[in-house]
Amino acid sequence: MSHASYELKAETRERVGKGSSRELRRNGLIPAVIYGDKQTPISIALSTKEVTQKIHAGGFMTTVATIDVGGEKIRVLPKDYQLDPVRDFTMHVDFLRVTKDSTVTVEIPVHFVNEEKSPGLKIGGVLNIVRHAVELVVSAEDIPEFLTADLSGLKVGDGIHISDIKLPKGATPVITDRDFTIATIATPAGGVSEAEEAETASE
Repeated sequence: MSHASYELKAETRERVGKGSSRELRRNGLIPAVIYGDKQTPISIALSTKEVTQKIHAGGFMTTVATIDVGGEKIRVLPKDYQLDPVRDFTMHVDFLRVTKDSTVTVEIPVHFVNEEKSPGLKIGGVLNIVRHAVELVVSAEDIPEFLTADLSGLKVGDGIHISDIKLPKGATPVITDRDFTIATIATPAGGVSEAEEAETASE
């Protein structure tokens, strides 16, 4: 499940530099660059409003988009963007050119489900999230919107590792040398009373 692809219209930028960037921004445009796939980078200008809307809608960095540059349609994945820290509008975007055979490295958020089915959480254990997102190497055409971590059956002291999470076909974590932890069920600060422990043991 991934965000729907979208298209942005862009114009090429002849002049590049601080002065021309300021001029673009005054006209409601932002400078951006498309690079990668062993081709010369292209400097473009995009509608600030459109891009800022896409960033706020979520999934911006994991959604492949099409940029129409003067009629040429280029498939891209946003790799980086800068926001103005004061006024919260987009200053610049870097796009990576992708083809259907491209693999990309993306950070995918983790969603936790079935908290109510975890005996450890039921008795007051605390979900200690070690990683809110996981970096994956994945096909550009198959980027998931999120990964799902299922907490069903987890007791205090149990953990969820990357091996417990279903990854999209062909995706591999960037960290490959260990089965790293996504989250653990920690003992609550006040401890767990023996009566409660006996109760969960008998369930």
